Amino acid sequence: MLPFDRSLVVAGGGPAGFMAAITAAEQGVAGVLLLEATPQALGKVLISGGGRCNVTHACWDPKALVGHYPRGGKALRGPFNRFATGDTLAWFAQRGLELVEEPDGRLFPRSNRSSSVAQLLETAAATAGVTLWRGASLRAVEALGEGGFALQLRLTADAAGRGQERLRCARLLLATGGHPSGRYLAGQLGHGVVAPVPSLFTLALEANPLAQLSGVVMDPVELELVLAERRFRQRGPALITHWGLSGPATLRLTAFAARALKEEDYRAELRIDWSGGRSVAELEAACATARREQAKRQLANWRPWPELSRRLWLHLLASHQVNQEKRWADLSRLEQQRLVVALRASRYAVSGRGPFGEEFVTAGGVALGEVNFATMESRRHPGLYFAGELLDVDGVTGGFNFQHCWSSGWLAGSAIAAAAASI
Repeated sequence: MLPFDRSLVVAGGGPAGFMAAITAAEQGVAGVLLLEATPQALGKVLISGGGRCNVTHACWDPKALVGHYPRGGKALRGPFNRFATGDTLAWFAQRGLELVEEPDGRLFPRSNRSSSVAQLLETAAATAGVTLWRGASLRAVEALGEGGFALQLRLTADAAGRGQERLRCARLLLATGGHPSGRYLAGQLGHGVVAPVPSLFTLALEANPLAQLSGVVMDPVELELVLAERRFRQRGPALITHWGLSGPATLRLTAFAARALKEEDYRAELRIDWSGGRSVAELEAACATARREQAKRQLANWRPWPELSRRLWLHLLASHQVNQEKRWADLSRLEQQRLVVALRASRYAVSGRGPFGEEFVTAGGVALGEVNFATMESRRHPGLYFAGELLDVDGVTGGFNFQHCWSSGWLAGSAIAAAAASI
């Protein structure tokens, strides 16, 4: 048997890497080394959820859970049947961290501090015997013909492990997230890589006609993105910004349309149903009620339904040439028809991504057909494993990307421990 410096090296000190390293070590793997390229491990955990860390989402049924992944949902069916949301809650609870559900289903630590999650993971890793090297990244890797891997590291001046730029390990797990280094390393080992594109981003509207409504939130709205040959739809809250549209419904829309939008250079038509799905008959009935019961009121002072933003209503009146000082009793049939169309099917030209495109998530990564999702092991190289965002898997906002990290990391760590125990 070849002498190895480490039984397992995990490249990437994010949620997937920590989960895998902890799981493997807790299940009996000795000599686990975790590499983190930056001085601060778990950087995404610390900044996620506005510093609160949206750990996962209260979607308990694995069949429903996979529907929140624009890419990779089918591959995740098996993993989620072994480790899903309930298992994540139990895992953190067993280590002293309680997660609390918010009305929208997101789960946060009771402390409301992401540092609580990061501290727990670092403590659990240290307790299990995992060695963490900060400022240490994997520069190159070679699969050895006799088994195992030869690694070349890049170490900063103050990194632990100085003088150990070359290591041999029995098993290697790549969990480098969306950083290009992981895709490069996977390619070095002969893996196919799906080119990454941004996912979960806001939309910029051409000559934004909604700019004066910045800050308005409508919930729910129905969004339809019309591209050359495809259409994408989402329903939920939307936030108007000075550049275009944001909010949960927009982020979900762009996640599912990420590749199609990239192909069209982020040019498309966006259709918005501000009424949240009300029918023409329902809107006409609301207008008839207003004409009857609010006949003397000006249009500006009475909206078809109370939840309709007054600023948005005034904008629609102006943009469709309806005098806001007109009384409801004097609203013409033609004007009413124009307003109903505006409320149900306003159209806007998308000119690109918003200036603050979400960079936490990319669509792309290691091709899923080359990974055994029962163990997260490479089908090309025994002893090589993958976890987290490096895979061609991405979820929508709300804790789903972290859930994939916890699940894939736990599966990989468990499989590595089982393989090591069988020798």
